[in-house]
Parts: sequence; structure tokens; C-alpha cells
Amino acid sequence: MNLSGKVALVTGGSRGIGFSTAKVFSEHGAQVVITSKDSSRIGDSVSKLSNTVGMAADIKNENEVKKVVDQTIDKFGKLDILVNNAGIFPQIKQLHEIEEYEWQEVLDINLTGQFRFTKAAIPYLKKTAGSIINISSDAGLKAYQGFNADAYSASKAALINLTKCWALEYAKDKIRVNCVCPGVVDTDMTKPFLKTDKDKEFMDNEHPIGRIGQPDEVAKAILYFASDDASWTTGAILAVDGGESIK
Repeated sequence: MNLSGKVALVTGGSRGIGFSTAKVFSEHGAQVVITSKDSSRIGDSVSKLSNTVGMAADIKNENEVKKVVDQTIDKFGKLDILVNNAGIFPQIKQLHEIEEYEWQEVLDINLTGQFRFTKAAIPYLKKTAGSIINISSDAGLKAYQGFNADAYSASKAALINLTKCWALEYAKDKIRVNCVCPGVVDTDMTKPFLKTDKDKEFMDNEHPIGRIGQPDEVAKAILYFASDDASWTTGAILAVDGGESIK
């Protein structure tokens, strides 16, 4: 898969799945822009990557989001790929224990933030017949007993349906919109839930393949959707989760 000549914007690209995606994109020839709210973390991540620049932005701020997209165009002259990867995972609570501000923050980052970046990017993606890849979760595909992360599941399920809506809406513009739904992946976000050997064993066993995933395994699926190899694929929802969602 060749991304030579392509310009990609990866939100939440300073660590985890976003960082691995930026890495595999750059290795396949793309010029990459990564975003994060934490400017110091961006600098550290960019130093480990080739063909990559970092731009700080708060995904909750429409003006900052638009500024990142505009700066990408100013620097590279175009945009071919948008990866809506940024997101947060809340504390595990039952619905009646969730404060409204906690609910709103998850939706604002995991769902409305994806809307903000997509809205800002669409005019430029129209010019390149570009590709959007939304990063949802297997928690958006089905309900898991005892999971108790309602806002997270709701935001991820909504992003799956938005993928289908956007795929239909922008097919006439030759923009492809697809979605990757990871299971539990070994990242900073999941480390709090994998503190002990017992925790790790439990989580490994939740996946039929027998282990949690690695960020690069998800990044390679994202690479497919970003590449011209997926030129006839839009509206697809791909679970990359070791079989967890089919249990």
C-alpha cells in the first residue's frame, strides 16, 4: 500500500493508536500532521517519526480545530486523509452515578470533536477525493455486561452510524468514509485497567484469539482504508478486536 504524495491528518496522534497510525502512514510515504491538546507530548512524538509535523489543538474548540486544518493546507497545499482518532475513556460508573458534565465531556470529545474536524476538512477532501477513517470501538458494536461506560459506548455507536451517513452524503464527491472498531488495545488509555497479572489474564481471555491487541495491528487496518487499495470501499465498519465483538 502506497501513500506517496498523500497528506494525512491524524487526531490524537501523539500516542497509542494515533501514533502508530502516523508511523505506518509515514513509512508508506505520506506527509503526516498529528494533533494533541498537549504540545509537549506532540514534540516528543514528532521527534520519533519521519515526514511528520505536530500541531496542538483542543478538539473541543472549533476555532482551534479549524486552525489546524487551515495550517495543514498552508503547509502542504492539500489534504487527502483524515483519521478521527482522538478520544477519551471515562471512569467506569453505572448510569445513575454519572454526572452530567462527565457525560457531556465524553460526547464532546468522542463524537462532537469528530464532527468538528470532519466539518473543517470536508471542503479540502472534496478537492482530492479524500478518505476519512473514524476510530470507534467494539463497545459501539454491542453492549457488554458489566462494562458500565454508557457515555463511551453511546459516543462510539453514534460514530459508527455517522460513518454510514457521511459515506452516503459525500459519495458523490468521491470521498470515502470508513470506520475501524478496535477491541482492547495495549495503550496508555487501557493501562489503568491492566495493572495486575490477573487483570491482564482476564482481558486476554475476553478476546477469542486469546490476547489484547497492539496499536500497530489497528494502524494497519487504518492504512488499508486510507490507501487506494480501498478505492471501492466506503461505509465499511471493520472490527479489529480479536473476535471480541462476535462473542
